Formats: sequence, C-alpha cells, structure tokens
Amino acid sequence: MYIFGLQIELFILICVNFFLILVLILMNISNRLKIKKLKNKYYKFMNGLSDVNLEEVIDDCIDKVNNVIDKNKDLEYQMNVLKRNMYYCVQKVGIVRYNAFDDVGSDLCFSVALLDNNDDGVVVSSLYTRDSSSTYAKPVSRGKSKYVLSAEEVKAIDDARKTHVSNTYDL
Repeated sequence: MYIFGLQIELFILICVNFFLILVLILMNISNRLKIKKLKNKYYKFMNGLSDVNLEEVIDDCIDKVNNVIDKNKDLEYQMNVLKRNMYYCVQKVGIVRYNAFDDVGSDLCFSVALLDNNDDGVVVSSLYTRDSSSTYAKPVSRGKSKYVLSAEEVKAIDDARKTHVSNTYDL
C-alpha cells in the first residue's frame, strides 16, 4: 500500500519524525523564554555587576543590612533622647487678656503661662497704662510660684495646666 507514492511504513515514519520535530521546536521556544526570564532575574540580582563571585555579592548585602541595623539603633537612641528632652520643653500654654485699669480701653494687659510636662516654667505678665508698659516674669514650679500671683496669672497657669498635649512623641 502506498500513500503519496510512499510505502505506508515509510509515510508513518516521516509523520512521526515530523511530529517529534514540531514538539522539539515548541520545547526549544519554551526553554528560550525560561532562560530569558532567568537571565533577567540574574542581572537584577547581580545589580549590573559582572565577573563577581556570588559569595562576594551576598557578603556585601549582609554588610549593608548590618549597617542599616546599626543606623537604626542609633536613630532609636537619638529618638529616645529627644523624647526625654521633650518633657522639659514648653508643652502647655495659657493666656489671659484683661483690662487692669479703668482709664485704659480694651484688654491690652495679658498674662501668659508657659509650662513643661511637669508644670514647671514661667508666667509672664504685661501691664499697659497710658503712660507706660511694664512686663513681669515669675518662675513656676509644679504649677505654683514662690511669688505672689495675681488672679489673672493664676488663671493663666490653670488654663495652661488644663491644656492636654498629646504624646505624639511616644510612637
């Protein structure tokens, strides 16, 4: 029996060979795509370096990670120092405006209390008259002063003590 002028066995053998060649071509294309992806990953991993030992690359990466860890520890320490120092910065402010004298219009006098987290600080008062202006400062410790305070100064301190500052530095 003949197909296309060839014996049937020879024709089957040619068809099987053709099919195997087609399968091999498809496998070759698939392998080329996989190799291309692998090369891209390799170049990305090597970061553009050539002729470098992988052990050296890994050692370099480990050194960089250790440097980052050390810098992170330093930053944590500095942040903790800043947190501790923040308790001694002005965090609470109270202000009272008032008219100390009947012959002067508007509330041109004021008392300002500037306190830290421990209610330590200063209260500053300014008195305005037609002829002059005077400014006084009195130290405050734990919300009290060893000097006699006016009602406005006491109110400024109380207002400041009521001011709640959120601890945004307690991250």
